[in-house]
Amino acid sequence: MPEDYSIDVRGMTKRFGSLTAVDHVDLRVRKGEICGFLGPNGSGKTTFIRMLCGLLRSDEGSGQCLGLDLVTESESIKRQVGYMTQRFSFWEDLTIQENLDFVARLYSLPNRRDAVRQSLERLGLQDARNQLAGHLSGGWKQRLALAACLIHEPRLLLLDEPTAGVDPKARREFWAEIHQLASLGLTFLIATHYMDEAERCHRLAFIMKGRLLARGTAAEVVEQGHLTTWAVKGPNLPDLANRLAERDGVEQAAPFGDTLHVSGSDAVALEAAIAPFRAPPYQWHAAESGLEDIFIHLMDRTHTEDVGS
Repeated sequence: MPEDYSIDVRGMTKRFGSLTAVDHVDLRVRKGEICGFLGPNGSGKTTFIRMLCGLLRSDEGSGQCLGLDLVTESESIKRQVGYMTQRFSFWEDLTIQENLDFVARLYSLPNRRDAVRQSLERLGLQDARNQLAGHLSGGWKQRLALAACLIHEPRLLLLDEPTAGVDPKARREFWAEIHQLASLGLTFLIATHYMDEAERCHRLAFIMKGRLLARGTAAEVVEQGHLTTWAVKGPNLPDLANRLAERDGVEQAAPFGDTLHVSGSDAVALEAAIAPFRAPPYQWHAAESGLEDIFIHLMDRTHTEDVGS
């Protein structure tokens, strides 16, 4: 049923002159779901997010966001969505509390002081409320940005690479908070470059050059990739990677610690390609393809198709 979805859009398209930044994208995200939105720089992630929250109008497409028409009810959508931009976009010469108070004013919130106090408490900011935003670390800036996104109690959060430049501990705390909020019914669309973060999402959507190439759970996306991967250990793996990359059937030869992952979409051709290197000093074993393997495969395939077209 459509009411089960916070995002339910079809054919979303946005052009800037001759550039098609978002190319007929269909996407559904259920209420309370965390959807990871993956893709390289320039793939259309930010443009699509801005279309969803009403900052950009689509050239084609239709659908609903929070049950509201994306085209005719964009102003109503804006008041029910929290949008966290790629870069820290708050006032560095104001304190944490002053920034939140300013955002509360923008939304004309009743009982503004209570809303600010609750926002400070929710994200553990009350003890630092008088610190200037410009003096905060990356993790604390992220926490302030999330608090500002939540202050008007939105039903959908659109987060554009929210953990860029944040240390691992702050990233883990951030994701714990995201899952806690999702358990309360909030829906998330989170653009990220990090594969470990992608695996924390309920579902994934991968966009490349404006086109949606894969979607589903992490396991479903890996299965859809139809990629066979072998892992090899031994001496001078960089040289082995260069030699394998020249052979038909090998699409990737990428280092993972002290192991080389060798992948291809044609299992028979891949086995033939690695056969001359199966003897000692190399040790080979079949490996599961990971999300990173799949996404690099999709990127390479798209590039090859574009060159050939």
